[in-house]
Amino acid sequence: MACKSLIMFLVCYIWRTMQITSLMTDAAVLSEIGHRVERLRLERNITQAELAREAGISRRTLVRLEQGEERVGAATLLRVLRALGLLEGVEQLVPEALPSPIEQLRTQGRRRQRATGSKRDDVAAPWTWDAPKADS
Repeated sequence: MACKSLIMFLVCYIWRTMQITSLMTDAAVLSEIGHRVERLRLERNITQAELAREAGISRRTLVRLEQGEERVGAATLLRVLRALGLLEGVEQLVPEALPSPIEQLRTQGRRRQRATGSKRDDVAAPWTWDAPKADS
């Protein structure tokens, strides 16, 4: 997209600097990811057919990804990212959880198997085994 007029420059600037935030809807996030994939493809002068072939998907699936359609699966996105050489970026998307030093000592190198949940302060009095009261 050539940015020749002031209005087009502003549109291009906003278009290139849009950040994904938690305030965006799922559809808006998917649309932004699709636009980013499309921009990267175009900047590298790769056709949709070439990228689709490299990723092992159909051209129509790539079009759906670039349009931000919800029907495109995570595996498809990963294939396209791999074809673009961007798969390492997934590490930033979902970083590996690091245990705290206390947790490392507690588990002594064992991996955590389940969450303990949060403790609630508003729990009623603890339940006890009281003998049933006799009728008088």
